[in-house]
Amino acid sequence: MRRLMNSMAFLSSLLLLVFPAVFAALEKASLGVNIGTDVSDMPSPTQVVALLKAQNIRHVRLFDADKAMLLALANTGIQVIVSVPNDQLLGIGQSNATAANWVSRNIVAHVPATNITAIAVGSEVLTALPNAASILVNAMKYIHSALISANLNSNIKVSTPHASSVILDSFPPSQAFFNRTWDPVMVPLLKFLQSTGSYLMLNVYPYYDYMQSNGVVPLDYALFRPLPPNKEAVDTNTLLHYTNVFDAVIDAAYFSMSYLNFTNIPVVVTETGWPSKGDSSEPDATIENADTYNSNLIRHIINNTGTPKRPGIAVSTYIYELYNEDLRPGSTSEKNWGLFDSDGTPIYILHLTGSGIVLANDTTNQTYCVAKEGADPKMIQAALDWACGPGKVDCSPLLQGQPCYEPDNVVAHANYAFDTYYHKMGMAAGTCYFNGVATVSTTDPSHGPCAFPGSGGRNGTMSNSTYLAPSENSTSYAGPSLHARYSSPSISVLLSGLLFGVFSF
Repeated sequence: MRRLMNSMAFLSSLLLLVFPAVFAALEKASLGVNIGTDVSDMPSPTQVVALLKAQNIRHVRLFDADKAMLLALANTGIQVIVSVPNDQLLGIGQSNATAANWVSRNIVAHVPATNITAIAVGSEVLTALPNAASILVNAMKYIHSALISANLNSNIKVSTPHASSVILDSFPPSQAFFNRTWDPVMVPLLKFLQSTGSYLMLNVYPYYDYMQSNGVVPLDYALFRPLPPNKEAVDTNTLLHYTNVFDAVIDAAYFSMSYLNFTNIPVVVTETGWPSKGDSSEPDATIENADTYNSNLIRHIINNTGTPKRPGIAVSTYIYELYNEDLRPGSTSEKNWGLFDSDGTPIYILHLTGSGIVLANDTTNQTYCVAKEGADPKMIQAALDWACGPGKVDCSPLLQGQPCYEPDNVVAHANYAFDTYYHKMGMAAGTCYFNGVATVSTTDPSHGPCAFPGSGGRNGTMSNSTYLAPSENSTSYAGPSLHARYSSPSISVLLSGLLFGVFSF
């Protein structure tokens, strides 16, 4: 976190990201990326900035105050959080002069050309470097004093990122509290944030909450997939309903601060994301899940949804991270949190559905939704029936004598129905799910006279539909089966209204 390493610690030409119009639309809620540099073939600062500009990314967080990077960011307008690395914390926390010198070299020398908006003093110090905890607040105060001397304190905030593990008993959020061991640090730290108009920086990783829960945290709950009301997590003290881990952790931070009598300090999420690849012990570190998490996260931020405790109050968030970092030690997943490979190739096509369309740097948008290899044929049949029924897919090309009838089997027919639904829905995140029997592919499944929507550019939308592709919890639909020999007793249908105004599950 700097995730697992600090706090508890394919590469695919396939798919990703599309920040442009989305990032441009964000003013109230900042949506940015972290830029790590543990990359064997790290792009030059000018190449990094070119990628940021191409994707219209307007907010970044650096893990240091690299001079070349700050010079490359000059005159771009991109808002920058710079960091005091943990290995420099001790000197700054023990010497006002050292702090002043650091600010002079790394901040004053670059503003206003480089739009530095915040300084992160250390990273997850309480959990990663507990021996330095006693000087953390002093380091923050010394940095702030140096900003005052340079007349920059009103423009640049000072804070420090915390691992979410500093919060104990995080659910229900209303009962959460900071680890009391850190009260001698946390109380003066919060006083400092309050008095300077700064914010609590928090690293939020639903992936690890899910992995460490031993099955208690459902995958859908971690990925922002819509849940039926009876599956939502309810805080019995406040009766607030939680549909995702991200919101619950943020509200746990708000309640933890209020427990210490601080009620007006905003939370900024300095790190969050999902790995696209993992070891055999991490089966849910996949491209599909990384795409789903980050796509849904971005939409959540864009909509200024807020949290159940503070609805409508934007939570500025920084995705971890811009590049895969192949030099990071540890598990495979540690190296695969990036949106891009070091050569600028997107790791996956990030589906951003705030406007009902897919925005991607892959301008061809040539992705397809097909049945997952090895999936249960009965489940595929059920999903096929749903797509051709409540899903409102025109399945007439699958009828005998029509161009997509052959080959006459459930997988081939499901491929066509799934892909048609996927493109009618604008390839929105989660619309290629179908109870887990579908997956996104870059291989065109068209054959002979049977042209799939993704290959022909017939990319319609159903933005007003209330039908969602079948999910685990749904009512039944008794519709005709195209392949009675595979038919299942009932079909999964979710007829809930749109959650947050767009499709994702």
